[in-house]
Amino acid sequence: MTTPCIICVAITGSLPTKADNPAVPTSVAEQIESTHEAFEAGATIMHAHVRNDDETPSSDPEKFARLKEGVEKHCPGMIVQLSTGGRSGAGQTRGGMLPLRPDMASLSVGSNNFPTRVYENPPDLVAWLASEMKTYDIKPEIEAFDLSHIFRAAAMYEAGEIAATPYVQFVMGVKNAMPVDREVFDFYIHTVKRLFGEDAPWCAAGIGPNQIVLNEWAISSGGHARTGLEDNVRLDRTTLAPSNAALVKRAVELCDKYERPVATWQQAREMLGLREVA
Repeated sequence: MTTPCIICVAITGSLPTKADNPAVPTSVAEQIESTHEAFEAGATIMHAHVRNDDETPSSDPEKFARLKEGVEKHCPGMIVQLSTGGRSGAGQTRGGMLPLRPDMASLSVGSNNFPTRVYENPPDLVAWLASEMKTYDIKPEIEAFDLSHIFRAAAMYEAGEIAATPYVQFVMGVKNAMPVDREVFDFYIHTVKRLFGEDAPWCAAGIGPNQIVLNEWAISSGGHARTGLEDNVRLDRTTLAPSNAALVKRAVELCDKYERPVATWQQAREMLGLREVA
């Protein structure tokens, strides 16, 4: 049987604003509504950042709590994945929402260059974030901006810092980081399977116009796909995406093209080894 494809929707991120695309949901209420539309379109993971009233990034646990509560109410069974990314805060403030016990949280295990800055993930902070995730039974999604990040995740897994087989997401297309390169992408897959086993689940995300490219590569190669307005605000060069749901629907169309069923939330939870919904 063909493995169902898990679709993750990254609804907001830290950078896109309504000036870039009016559909970007920045308030908690907008984020809940946008997530519900994406859930109905086929997304089973919601990757979330929160914003201040002026649209700047926030790491406020109270905002995360309201978002999590709203998504759990309106999208029953959907996997809630909160971001511990460095654009929203510094040091341990990046993990201040982890006591909320979301199903998953992003975990960047190494540093790399971003377009205008160094994305810093020092080893002591990475270890602390991983420890908090283990304490609160949160599955980390390893954000691999570089090949070394996959090997670092393997070392953490071997050391027991990550409780179960890592779920690795390849992030390609960030300026000054890993470009979109098919040979590198294929080697990433080979490396994940070599380090974690043939059946280890993995995901891929592409930035900007590369989102649809990585969606197609991942879906056609047996992986899982991330889409959403965090990474890309357009359907094409001249057309803004009207919603997160519209980007999810594109991924669903690719699943149809490659004859892969879209994973239900029940299937997604089982494949990722997540705890049952209370």
